[in-house]
Amino acid sequence: MAIKLFREALREALIEEMDRDERVFLMGEDIGRYQGSFRVTEGLFQKYGPQRVWDTPISEPGFIAIAIGAAIEGLRPVVEVMTWSFAFLAMDQIVNHAAKILYKSGGACPVPLVIRGPAGPGRQLAAQHSHSFELWMAHAPGLKVVLPSTPADAKGLLKTAIRDNNPVMFIEHPQLYLTRGEVPEDEYTIPLGVADIKRQGRDVSVITYSRGVLVAQQAAERLQQEGIEVEIIDLRTLVPCDWDTVFNSIRKTHRAIALHDDWRYAGFGAEIAAQVQEHAFDWLDAPVLRVAGADVPMPYNKHLERAAYPQVEDVITAVKQVLA
Repeated sequence: MAIKLFREALREALIEEMDRDERVFLMGEDIGRYQGSFRVTEGLFQKYGPQRVWDTPISEPGFIAIAIGAAIEGLRPVVEVMTWSFAFLAMDQIVNHAAKILYKSGGACPVPLVIRGPAGPGRQLAAQHSHSFELWMAHAPGLKVVLPSTPADAKGLLKTAIRDNNPVMFIEHPQLYLTRGEVPEDEYTIPLGVADIKRQGRDVSVITYSRGVLVAQQAAERLQQEGIEVEIIDLRTLVPCDWDTVFNSIRKTHRAIALHDDWRYAGFGAEIAAQVQEHAFDWLDAPVLRVAGADVPMPYNKHLERAAYPQVEDVITAVKQVLA
């Protein structure tokens, strides 16, 4: 195992898949000569040239539409959005076209497309650059939604996403790009729809993904000092979602907390709570709790920003509440 940055693991996945399949190409704003806002595509323009690493105009509706057309014609585009907040501009292309073409064609026309980039609160990126986008994507049938939390998962899941014949929305948290972790040096992929138990525990199940996994791990380490053992379920993909792993964990702990950065109202935590209520209610000894972002636009002020999305203290409070 080598220790790599999250963004380095993503870059390795892109290189390996571009070397493996000449149909894979990259496109996005400033990903070539500038090498990407978060340096994920660093060096790839020099390695592969402008035919396979496209710097696009500032027009998300335009270049995502081009990527959909390329995918329909048999190429495998990987589109980087500078931030998923800007993808609001291309919702028609993503939801009305990429997500529906396979269905409308009776299965005759796959769309092997990956759209990847950062989403979620960064560090003082303010309201228009801090959206957690996953619920919007998970709500649209036809889209797969991936949110890795570690460098190893990021690489393995991105390789799988690129090989998938469906449109995959690959959402990376900006606070994870500089995190480090072990990454296997041998060839590997991680299947979509398989959750990972990041920490075993007996007292409460924290169901989360992306940055939430790191927050839950820090909370679990502090709670362990008080004799409380937290089990952490990293969903990794929201569509498809591995509900069996969630239910099996609740069968053991009898308590559940849904954790995510997205707004609390109608966020993915509500779906987690609904699934648990419908399929694991008999095993619960307490209501499902949600730890999520405040229902406000993201403040720029760093103290207000910190209060607007979950912190370690919030998870600790929720765990003690559900155990009371």
